[in-house]
Amino acid sequence: MTLLRDQDLAHAFDHASHAYDRLTSLNPGYRSDLLRSAHRLRLPRGGRGLRVLDLGCGTGTSTRALLRAAPYARVTAVDASAGMLERARLKRWPPNVRFVHRSAEELAATDDDGSYDAVFAAYLFRNVADPVGVLASVRSLLRPGGRLLVHEYSLSGSPVHRAVWNTVCRGVIIPAGTLTGDRELYHHLWRSVLAFDTAPVFARRIAGAGFPFVRTVPVGGWQSGIVHVFLARSGVGPTGPEAS
Repeated sequence: MTLLRDQDLAHAFDHASHAYDRLTSLNPGYRSDLLRSAHRLRLPRGGRGLRVLDLGCGTGTSTRALLRAAPYARVTAVDASAGMLERARLKRWPPNVRFVHRSAEELAATDDDGSYDAVFAAYLFRNVADPVGVLASVRSLLRPGGRLLVHEYSLSGSPVHRAVWNTVCRGVIIPAGTLTGDRELYHHLWRSVLAFDTAPVFARRIAGAGFPFVRTVPVGGWQSGIVHVFLARSGVGPTGPEAS
Protein backbone atom coordinates (compact mmCIF):
# COMPACT_ATOMS: atom_id res chain seq x y z
CA MET A 1 0.00 0.00 0.00
CA THR A 2 1.85 3.10 -1.28
CA LEU A 3 1.25 6.35 0.60
CA LEU A 4 2.30 9.91 -0.16
CA ARG A 5 4.89 11.29 2.25
CA ASP A 6 6.82 14.47 2.97
CA GLN A 7 7.25 16.74 -0.07
CA ASP A 8 5.10 14.56 -2.33
CA LEU A 9 2.21 14.87 0.09
CA ALA A 10 2.74 18.62 0.58
CA HIS A 11 2.72 19.14 -3.20
CA ALA A 12 -0.47 17.08 -3.52
CA PHE A 13 -2.14 19.31 -0.92
CA ASP A 14 -0.81 22.38 -2.76
CA HIS A 15 -2.58 21.20 -5.92
CA ALA A 16 -5.78 20.29 -4.07
CA SER A 17 -5.99 23.52 -2.07
CA HIS A 18 -8.17 25.34 -4.61
CA ALA A 19 -11.04 22.87 -4.12
CA TYR A 20 -10.34 21.60 -0.61
CA ASP A 21 -12.91 23.69 1.25
CA ARG A 22 -15.61 22.82 -1.27
CA LEU A 23 -14.93 19.10 -0.90
CA THR A 24 -14.83 19.12 2.89
CA SER A 25 -18.13 21.03 2.91
CA LEU A 26 -19.71 17.91 1.37
CA ASN A 27 -18.83 15.96 4.52
CA PRO A 28 -21.77 16.27 6.92
CA GLY A 29 -20.55 17.54 10.26
CA TYR A 30 -16.99 18.31 9.16
CA ARG A 31 -16.93 21.83 10.59
CA SER A 32 -19.24 21.17 13.54
CA ASP A 33 -17.15 18.15 14.60
CA LEU A 34 -13.98 20.25 14.56
CA LEU A 35 -15.71 22.93 16.60
CA ARG A 36 -16.89 20.34 19.11
CA SER A 37 -13.33 19.05 19.41
CA ALA A 38 -11.96 22.56 19.91
CA HIS A 39 -14.44 23.07 22.75
CA ARG A 40 -13.28 19.76 24.28
CA LEU A 41 -9.94 21.44 25.01
CA ARG A 42 -11.85 23.46 27.63
CA LEU A 43 -9.43 26.34 27.53
CA PRO A 44 -10.30 28.68 30.41
CA ARG A 45 -11.17 32.38 30.12
CA GLY A 46 -11.77 32.09 26.39
CA GLY A 47 -8.08 31.32 26.02
CA ARG A 48 -7.01 34.68 27.40
CA GLY A 49 -3.27 34.61 28.13
CA LEU A 50 -2.84 31.15 26.55
CA ARG A 51 -0.79 30.03 23.55
CA VAL A 52 -2.26 27.36 21.28
CA LEU A 53 -0.63 25.50 18.38
CA ASP A 54 -2.85 24.40 15.48
CA LEU A 55 -0.70 21.69 13.95
CA GLY A 56 -1.60 20.82 10.37
CA CYS A 57 -4.00 23.75 10.03
CA GLY A 58 -4.67 23.30 6.31
CA THR A 59 -6.94 26.01 4.94
CA GLY A 60 -7.74 27.24 8.45
CA THR A 61 -10.97 25.40 9.25
CA SER A 62 -9.46 23.98 12.44
CA THR A 63 -8.02 27.41 13.24
CA ARG A 64 -11.47 28.96 12.95
CA ALA A 65 -12.86 26.29 15.27
CA LEU A 66 -10.16 27.09 17.84
CA LEU A 67 -10.97 30.80 17.71
CA ARG A 68 -14.65 30.15 18.22
CA ALA A 69 -13.83 28.01 21.27
CA ALA A 70 -11.09 30.31 22.62
CA PRO A 71 -11.30 33.72 20.91
CA TYR A 72 -8.57 35.34 23.03
CA ALA A 73 -5.90 32.65 22.67
CA ARG A 74 -2.74 33.42 20.73
CA VAL A 75 -2.91 30.82 17.95
CA THR A 76 0.04 29.70 15.86
CA ALA A 77 -1.26 27.75 12.85
CA VAL A 78 1.30 25.52 11.12
CA ASP A 79 1.13 23.53 7.89
CA ALA A 80 3.60 21.91 5.48
CA SER A 81 1.59 22.87 2.39
CA ALA A 82 2.23 26.37 1.05
CA GLY A 83 -0.91 26.12 -1.07
CA MET A 84 -3.15 25.31 1.86
CA LEU A 85 -1.62 28.14 3.90
CA GLU A 86 -2.16 30.56 1.04
CA ARG A 87 -5.87 29.70 1.06
CA ALA A 88 -5.96 30.09 4.84
CA ARG A 89 -4.30 33.51 4.77
CA LEU A 90 -6.86 34.81 2.25
CA LYS A 91 -9.52 34.56 4.96
CA ARG A 92 -10.08 37.25 7.56
CA TRP A 93 -8.25 36.73 10.85
CA PRO A 94 -7.81 38.69 14.07
CA PRO A 95 -4.31 39.82 15.11
CA ASN A 96 -3.92 36.98 17.63
CA VAL A 97 -3.50 34.44 14.79
CA ARG A 98 -0.31 33.84 12.83
CA PHE A 99 0.41 31.27 10.12
CA VAL A 100 3.73 29.45 9.74
CA HIS A 101 4.91 27.29 6.84
CA ARG A 102 6.53 24.34 8.56
CA SER A 103 6.11 20.57 8.59
CA ALA A 104 5.20 18.69 11.74
CA GLU A 105 8.56 16.90 11.56
CA GLU A 106 10.37 20.25 11.69
CA LEU A 107 8.86 21.16 15.04
CA ALA A 108 11.89 19.86 16.92
CA ALA A 109 13.88 22.76 15.44
CA THR A 110 11.54 25.40 16.85
CA ASP A 111 12.70 27.79 19.55
CA ASP A 112 9.27 27.70 21.21
CA ASP A 113 9.97 24.62 23.36
CA GLY A 114 7.72 24.38 26.39
CA SER A 115 5.75 27.50 25.59
CA TYR A 116 2.33 26.20 24.44
CA ASP A 117 -0.65 25.58 26.66
CA ALA A 118 -2.43 23.39 24.11
CA VAL A 119 -1.87 21.67 20.78
CA PHE A 120 -4.73 20.91 18.39
CA ALA A 121 -3.96 18.43 15.57
CA ALA A 122 -6.78 17.61 13.15
CA TYR A 123 -6.25 14.99 10.45
CA LEU A 124 -2.48 15.17 10.82
CA PHE A 125 -0.90 12.11 12.40
CA ARG A 126 -1.74 9.51 9.77
CA ASN A 127 -0.03 11.82 7.25
CA VAL A 128 3.35 11.95 8.99
CA ALA A 129 6.08 9.39 8.39
CA ASP A 130 7.15 9.33 12.05
CA PRO A 131 4.16 9.81 14.37
CA VAL A 132 6.23 8.82 17.41
CA GLY A 133 8.79 11.51 16.65
CA VAL A 134 6.10 14.13 16.09
CA LEU A 135 4.40 13.19 19.37
CA ALA A 136 7.74 13.61 21.14
CA SER A 137 8.14 17.06 19.56
CA VAL A 138 4.62 18.01 20.60
CA ARG A 139 5.36 16.87 24.14
CA SER A 140 8.43 19.11 24.25
CA LEU A 141 6.40 22.09 23.02
CA LEU A 142 3.81 21.83 25.78
CA ARG A 143 4.04 23.36 29.21
CA PRO A 144 3.61 20.99 32.19
CA GLY A 145 -0.04 20.00 32.26
CA GLY A 146 -0.51 21.18 28.68
CA ARG A 147 -3.34 19.76 26.63
CA LEU A 148 -3.18 17.78 23.40
CA LEU A 149 -6.22 17.08 21.26
CA VAL A 150 -5.92 14.88 18.18
CA HIS A 151 -8.93 14.70 15.85
CA GLU A 152 -8.20 11.90 13.42
CA TYR A 153 -9.39 9.17 11.10
CA SER A 154 -8.56 6.16 13.24
CA LEU A 155 -10.69 3.07 12.79
CA SER A 156 -12.19 1.30 15.77
CA GLY A 157 -10.83 -2.07 14.68
CA SER A 158 -14.26 -3.43 13.80
CA PRO A 159 -14.60 -4.95 10.31
CA VAL A 160 -17.93 -3.12 9.99
CA HIS A 161 -16.34 0.30 10.29
CA ARG A 162 -13.57 -0.67 7.90
CA ALA A 163 -16.22 -1.76 5.38
CA VAL A 164 -18.13 1.53 5.78
CA TRP A 165 -14.93 3.48 5.15
CA ASN A 166 -14.16 1.47 2.00
CA THR A 167 -17.69 2.00 0.72
CA VAL A 168 -17.63 5.78 1.32
CA CYS A 169 -14.24 6.10 -0.36
CA ARG A 170 -15.19 4.11 -3.44
CA GLY A 171 -18.60 5.73 -3.78
CA VAL A 172 -17.93 9.35 -2.80
CA ILE A 173 -14.38 10.38 -1.89
CA ILE A 174 -12.43 8.95 -4.84
CA PRO A 175 -14.98 10.11 -7.45
CA ALA A 176 -15.01 13.62 -5.93
CA GLY A 177 -11.21 13.78 -5.97
CA THR A 178 -11.18 12.58 -9.57
CA LEU A 179 -13.49 15.41 -10.63
CA THR A 180 -11.12 18.02 -9.17
CA GLY A 181 -7.99 16.39 -10.61
CA ASP A 182 -6.77 15.25 -7.18
CA ARG A 183 -7.38 11.53 -7.45
CA GLU A 184 -3.91 10.67 -6.08
CA LEU A 185 -4.44 12.67 -2.88
CA TYR A 186 -7.83 11.14 -2.18
CA HIS A 187 -6.51 7.66 -2.87
CA HIS A 188 -3.90 8.54 -0.24
CA LEU A 189 -6.69 9.55 2.17
CA TRP A 190 -8.41 6.21 1.65
CA ARG A 191 -5.26 4.12 2.06
CA SER A 192 -3.75 6.16 4.89
CA VAL A 193 -6.77 5.51 7.09
CA LEU A 194 -6.57 1.77 6.44
CA ALA A 195 -2.84 1.77 7.22
CA PHE A 196 -3.02 3.95 10.33
CA ASP A 197 -3.31 2.80 13.95
CA THR A 198 -6.68 1.72 15.23
CA ALA A 199 -8.03 4.00 17.95
CA PRO A 200 -6.88 1.79 20.88
CA VAL A 201 -3.38 1.44 19.39
CA PHE A 202 -3.01 5.17 18.77
CA ALA A 203 -4.17 5.97 22.31
CA ARG A 204 -1.42 3.71 23.62
CA ARG A 205 1.07 5.39 21.29
CA ILE A 206 0.13 8.80 22.73
CA ALA A 207 0.51 7.53 26.29
CA GLY A 208 3.89 6.05 25.44
CA ALA A 209 5.09 9.43 24.15
CA GLY A 210 4.83 10.94 27.62
CA PHE A 211 1.12 11.73 28.01
CA PRO A 212 -0.03 9.79 31.07
CA PHE A 213 -3.68 10.90 30.78
CA VAL A 214 -5.36 9.89 27.51
CA ARG A 215 -9.07 9.67 26.75
CA THR A 216 -10.62 8.49 23.47
CA VAL A 217 -13.97 9.86 22.28
CA PRO A 218 -15.73 8.59 19.13
CA VAL A 219 -17.14 11.11 16.66
CA GLY A 220 -20.81 10.49 15.88
CA GLY A 221 -22.83 10.31 12.69
CA TRP A 222 -21.65 8.33 9.66
CA GLN A 223 -18.07 8.69 10.96
CA SER A 224 -18.81 6.67 14.10
CA GLY A 225 -16.02 4.13 14.51
CA ILE A 226 -14.01 5.89 11.78
CA VAL A 227 -13.03 9.24 13.34
CA HIS A 228 -11.95 9.55 16.97
CA VAL A 229 -10.87 12.36 19.25
CA PHE A 230 -7.89 11.74 21.55
CA LEU A 231 -7.61 14.02 24.58
CA ALA A 232 -4.34 13.99 26.48
CA ARG A 233 -2.30 16.05 28.87
CA SER A 234 1.41 16.14 29.46
CA GLY A 235 1.17 15.79 33.24
CA VAL A 236 -0.51 17.19 36.30
CA GLY A 237 -0.84 20.94 36.01
CA PRO A 238 -3.37 23.78 35.98
CA THR A 239 -3.95 23.51 32.23
CA GLY A 240 -4.63 19.75 32.19
CA PRO A 241 -8.02 18.63 30.85
CA GLU A 242 -10.70 17.50 33.19
CA ALA A 243 -10.80 13.76 33.78
CA SER A 244 -14.50 13.54 32.93
